[in-house]
Amino acid sequence: MFKILKYSFYDLMRSRWSYIYLAFYLLLGLVLLFLNNDLSKAVITLMNVIIVLVPLIGTIFGVMYYYNSREFTELLLAQPLKRSSIFLGQYLGVAISLSMSLILGLGIPFMLYGLFESAAIWDFSLLLITGCFLTFIFTALAFNIALSNENKIKGFGFAILLWLFLAVIYDGIFLMSLILFEEYPLDKFSLVGTMLNPIDLSRTLILLKLDISALLGYTGAIFKKFFGTRFGLIISFFMLFLWVVLPTIRIVFKSRKKDF
Repeated sequence: MFKILKYSFYDLMRSRWSYIYLAFYLLLGLVLLFLNNDLSKAVITLMNVIIVLVPLIGTIFGVMYYYNSREFTELLLAQPLKRSSIFLGQYLGVAISLSMSLILGLGIPFMLYGLFESAAIWDFSLLLITGCFLTFIFTALAFNIALSNENKIKGFGFAILLWLFLAVIYDGIFLMSLILFEEYPLDKFSLVGTMLNPIDLSRTLILLKLDISALLGYTGAIFKKFFGTRFGLIISFFMLFLWVVLPTIRIVFKSRKKDF
């Protein structure tokens, strides 16, 4: 698996799209810091970009890499290699390369602007950690979709639909549910609903860490009471970890049963 991971990683590192992805974050970080000259405000602005963009890029890259490397994958399947090792290696290669582009692209500008001497270092670290989690989650979901659909158009369509649902549609349904059942106690419902969506969970963690949960009103107070505690933080990261593990396990089982 490690040899395939290494090959996939270096293959993506040679790809121009990886450099474009790196350059985008590098330029974004430099522009934000040049305009704001305040690390804390830049982190808040970056949150809105990362929460939406990172899942989209992870989804597109995951599906695209699977379909583009299909012939090479069939060649590997003819060798005495485990199917799970092949697909896990490819998945980890894509996820790690995207995470590195994110960390380097944003880390370099912030370090140049004195990140290590600022109190915003912990907020920025949480931003990068949640960004890496989202990269691994949506890349794994993209591989699952690609493994389940031979047709490229269907695969891309389902992948974009999944991102659209979790990034936009889910929030609309969630808010409508809160409005419709506002007469009932919705504390636990709102907490569970947030944890069932990795994008919402990541956004809530960052908002609470930035101490601007008051903008969320009563809901923010509930989130602060739970997610603001050490136990809530552990549960939140455990849920993000679970969002990574479950799709990865499905990649293993799906690759074993799939007829190539």
